[in-house]
Amino acid sequence: MSNYESVFSMLGLEQWCARGETSGGGPVSMADLLAQNAGTDTPPPSIWELPFPSMDTLHEACGAFPQSRALTKGIENGFLSIKDGLSFFLDPLTQPLSWFLEGALWLFETTPWWIMIPVLLVVALLVSRSVKLVVFVAVSLLTFAFIDYYSFAAQTLAVIFVCAALCVVLGVPIGIAMSRSDRLQRAIIPVLDMLQTLPAFVYLIPLIFLFSVTEPKLYGIAIILYAIVPVVRLTDLGIRLVDRDVVEAADAFGMTDHQKLWKVQVPLALPNIMAGVNQTIMMSLSMVVIASLVSAPGLGVLVLRGIRNLELGVGLVSGLGIVVLAVILDRTTKLALARISAGQDR
Repeated sequence: MSNYESVFSMLGLEQWCARGETSGGGPVSMADLLAQNAGTDTPPPSIWELPFPSMDTLHEACGAFPQSRALTKGIENGFLSIKDGLSFFLDPLTQPLSWFLEGALWLFETTPWWIMIPVLLVVALLVSRSVKLVVFVAVSLLTFAFIDYYSFAAQTLAVIFVCAALCVVLGVPIGIAMSRSDRLQRAIIPVLDMLQTLPAFVYLIPLIFLFSVTEPKLYGIAIILYAIVPVVRLTDLGIRLVDRDVVEAADAFGMTDHQKLWKVQVPLALPNIMAGVNQTIMMSLSMVVIASLVSAPGLGVLVLRGIRNLELGVGLVSGLGIVVLAVILDRTTKLALARISAGQDR
C-alpha cells in the first residue's frame, strides 16, 4: 500500500486514480518488484519514515497524479511550441549583433600585430594617461605574441569590445529611464535580479534551441544578458544619488528636463556609471570563457581544450592570460574613472 493512498481515498478520488493506473501508471520501484515476487506487499512505513508528499510520491499513491517529470516535460513542450515564432521574431532583430561580432573579429584578426599592438597602446594611454599601465599592456601583449596566444587574446578583446559596448548602449538608457520612473524601476528590478542570479550555463540552454551554434549572436546574446546588469543598476543609482539641492538649482535656472538630465544629472552620476561599465567589462570577460562551449572564440577555447584533453599547461596558461586581460581592462577603466572623479572635484 502506498503512503498517501488513504488521502486520495478520503477525497473520494479512487475512480480518478484507477483510470491513471489503467493508462500505464508510473515506474515501479525495485522494492515493490521484490515484494511482488515474494508475494507480499510493501509494509507501510512508520511516521518517522514518512516521505515528503512530492509529485513522484503522490504518483505512487495515485497513478493519475502527474510525476515531476511531467512538469519539466510540459515546460519543454511549451517552449518548443513557441520556438519557431520566437526565432522568426528574434532572428532579424539580433542579426546586427552577428554582423558586429564578425566585423570586430575580422578587424582584430586580419590587422597585423605591428599595427594592432601600437594602436591598443595609444588607446590605453589616452584613456588612462598612465605610462606604467602602457608598459604593462605592452609587455602583456608581446608575451601573448611570444607564446603564440596573441590571436586568441585578440579574439577575446574583439568579443568583449562589441558586447561591452552594446551593454553600455542599451544599459545606460534603461538605467536613466528607471531613475525617472519608480514604477518602471519596480518592474525591471526583478528582471535584473533574475539575470544576476541565474547560473551562467543556464543562459545558453534556450539560446541553443533558438539559434544555430555557428551563429556569433548565440554567444553574444548570452554575454550581453549576463553582463548588462551592473551598468543598468549603477546608472539608475548614480542619477538617484544626485544632490537634490543641485537639481532644485537647475529647476530655478529654468532648465528643461532634457537639459537637467544631460547637463547636470548624468555628468554628476558619471563616476557611478563608469563603475558600472567596469563591472560590465569584467563580467563579459568571465562569460567569454563559458560561452566558448557554444563556439565563442578566444582564450576560453584554450581553457576548454585544456579541460577536455587534460592538457594542464594549456589550461593554466590560457587561464592566466584571461587574468592578465582582466587586470588590463580593470586598471584602464579605473584610471579613467579616477580622472573623471578628479575633474569633478576641481
